[in-house]
Amino acid sequence: MGRPKGSKNRQPYNRAMRDPVERFLEKIEVSPNGCWVWKGQISSNGYGHFWWAGRMSTAHRFSYEFFREFIPDNLEPDHLCRNRSCVNPDHLELVTRSVNMKRGLLGGHRTHCKRGHPYSGDNLYVYPDGRRLCRACARITSQRGPEPIAVGNE
Repeated sequence: MGRPKGSKNRQPYNRAMRDPVERFLEKIEVSPNGCWVWKGQISSNGYGHFWWAGRMSTAHRFSYEFFREFIPDNLEPDHLCRNRSCVNPDHLELVTRSVNMKRGLLGGHRTHCKRGHPYSGDNLYVYPDGRRLCRACARITSQRGPEPIAVGNE
């Protein structure tokens, strides 16, 4: 069997696509917290991508549809573990777009701030409106002092 015209690949071209489940399982690594971390292609926003059924799809959608059930048009899988590269179907829940957006914006599932400090104990301050503050980050910011003010030409 030859390869397609113009192909730089030296391996013989195989038109028969390998089993998608076999290819999928080769691209996951199980972490201690139970996440199935996607080791294949990852987009700039952190989601895994997987080619199947003649199109590119997110890896977590493939996982949910293969291991659980078909995803209706009005629902989407939400990562309960908040790890976008996780494809464990047990860590996914079907929700509406608005619920998924609210969960992401509220950040209520986040256990650590963007610098890695825990949102717990003495390090956590909760504002009356529900926003959370990492006290370690607040201390770092206050030690820097005020930012210099740029003065324009008058």
